[in-house]
Amino acid sequence: MPAIDLPLAELRAYRGSSPLPADLDAFWSETIDEARSHPLSPRFDRVETHLPLIETYDVTFAGYGGDPIKAWLHLPAAQPSAAAGGQLEALPAVVHYLGYSGGRGLPHQNTIWAQAGYAMLVMDSRGQGYGGQLGETPDPHPSAGGVSFPGLMTRGILDRRTYYFRRLFTDALRAIEAVQAHPRVDASRVVVQGVSQGGALSVAAAGLAAGRVDGVIACLPDVNFLADYSRALDVATTGPYPELENYLKRHRGEVEAAFATLPYFDVVNLARAARVPAYFSVALRDTTCPPSTVYATYNNYGESSPVPVEKSIEEYPFNNHEGGGEHHVARQLAWMRKLLP
Repeated sequence: MPAIDLPLAELRAYRGSSPLPADLDAFWSETIDEARSHPLSPRFDRVETHLPLIETYDVTFAGYGGDPIKAWLHLPAAQPSAAAGGQLEALPAVVHYLGYSGGRGLPHQNTIWAQAGYAMLVMDSRGQGYGGQLGETPDPHPSAGGVSFPGLMTRGILDRRTYYFRRLFTDALRAIEAVQAHPRVDASRVVVQGVSQGGALSVAAAGLAAGRVDGVIACLPDVNFLADYSRALDVATTGPYPELENYLKRHRGEVEAAFATLPYFDVVNLARAARVPAYFSVALRDTTCPPSTVYATYNNYGESSPVPVEKSIEEYPFNNHEGGGEHHVARQLAWMRKLLP
């Protein structure tokens, strides 16, 4: 397959085309304050998975609008530490966000970070779980105008206050607070991580957490989605971005309203506020999340931090949206061991 985007030298310098709303921070502060007006009320119920080395909990916490959000919390089986006088040591945590259309799945699935010795929270994505893994969290909020193209990219898109991703990004931030509430989690050491939509949520969470949630220490976004929408619509030929194109070619009078909403949910913009180290990945033949949009996110990441932010990006020259896959997971595990020896 031929290269689908800019030459590599241009990709590495590309910063994106998304406008930066003057009231971006005010919008998100208002959104998060409203969410926090509802008690987080995290609940952790032990479930049986028949995996003797992993303890799993069915988690419920209040997300956007106080809506109940489901998750799994996986922990390494309890082993008292002699160094801690027989007490259980608090664990660093990885909050894992899911790809588009996927849900949290069954409780024995997706335990890799717990296998590596960390607490792992797998957040269900509201209204998803219809593709890939099963989901259990509904999205009870109506769409603006009542019309959307199949999928979630256009749900409520005519107003930033009703857009679907306002709710999902807020859930992602509240998920950090939920995992920090568990007694076996070290609230001062939380990493956010995900692939595609999950990568976008990890960037959004890192940016929104800055100055609002203490304890986030790193961000691991793979082939991230929801970035530089205009460029993505020009380049992406597969995946969710064409939902926007198909909607707007039928609703010709709504282009301006849609593009007034999208910059508030462009992770290129939210990445600027991040203050923690990041390890990105990009696939140079990705037709779903074009590499230019990932580089735009990466190149803006941490730009408004008062101190320099450490970041690096792994390039997979011949891969499509599968990115580095299991090879990149191995590199992430090694990266985490350096971060948390």
